Amino acid sequence: MFYQENGQLKTSYRTDQQIFPILQNRWAMIAILGFAFLGIPLLADEYLFRAILIPFLILALAALGVNILVGYCGQISMGSGAFMAVGAYMAYNTYIRIDGIPLIVALLAGGFFATLVGIFFGIPSLRVKGLYLAVATLAAQFFCDWAFLRIGWFTNNSSSGSVSVSKLEVFGWAVESPLAKYLFCLIFLVAFALLAKNLVRSAIGREWMAIRDMDVAAAVIGIRPMYAKLSAFAVSSFIIGVAGALWGFVHLGAWEPAAFSIDRSFQLLFMVIIGGMGSVMGAFFGAAFIVVLPIFLSQFLPLVGAFVGIPISTAAISHVEAMVFGALIVWFLIVEPHGLAKLWSTGKQKLRLWPFPH
Repeated sequence: MFYQENGQLKTSYRTDQQIFPILQNRWAMIAILGFAFLGIPLLADEYLFRAILIPFLILALAALGVNILVGYCGQISMGSGAFMAVGAYMAYNTYIRIDGIPLIVALLAGGFFATLVGIFFGIPSLRVKGLYLAVATLAAQFFCDWAFLRIGWFTNNSSSGSVSVSKLEVFGWAVESPLAKYLFCLIFLVAFALLAKNLVRSAIGREWMAIRDMDVAAAVIGIRPMYAKLSAFAVSSFIIGVAGALWGFVHLGAWEPAAFSIDRSFQLLFMVIIGGMGSVMGAFFGAAFIVVLPIFLSQFLPLVGAFVGIPISTAAISHVEAMVFGALIVWFLIVEPHGLAKLWSTGKQKLRLWPFPH
């Protein structure tokens, strides 16, 4: 019916290799981007921007970086929070120590330094994998937490241990209002999502997936495991580092090392598992789910408690949130290991064949 591509003939390799080969997908993406850039600014209020939309955009960007490493290359990492912290603190130091540096350059510099740290802690992936690699990358989390807490240079010798930025500006455009911050993060997310989508469809992306599926067989056919694994760590850490810089500069404004604790690493990994490993779309689904669910529970559970006559405290809501996350992760790992993105893909495939039997 409306989602079938009858008559959409591919007459060249270029048209066959488009990111959205089906016309309906292209129009849907144009509509989504149009709504994101034009519709949401007209409809959303300040609370929606600050509590949901801006965190969603930045965490989706970070989950995209984690998905490149975990989903596409199969290298388990528990140090994503550390790479976000490196991106935030090094962007801060670049921004305050180099007079007149543009904001975008400072944010990308944070991603660059996160890349260097990611490559360093990715070296163990050349010899170990699975749980052992997860433990090795976990060392990055503890090391960075200690460094940013104890070494005063990173915080510009701040007595409180926290840092802050203000008066953000890009080409004369003040990134201060919730709307400006939303549009700024949205531009970053769209640019990096397009970059990631093209990367995973390129030769290096195919090398990552070959390493993920069977690294020994990949080495036999000529793929260099060292190059593939370290490049995945580099690209992933760069994207996560930029997301960390955005989280500190745009969302928080002032932060301390606790903002990038190990809980953040687990949160990003949960996004990838729930959203769908090895899928760019999965990063968006996972980030939306993780951001919206706590807000939904904080609003829904008190209503249920009032209805049944049992008061529900904030601590109880926090415990329920953790239990729900744990149950969902177990459910997805058992029932649908490829997450929400796979369910979305299956639904689209059924629409392409409907109403014929399949």
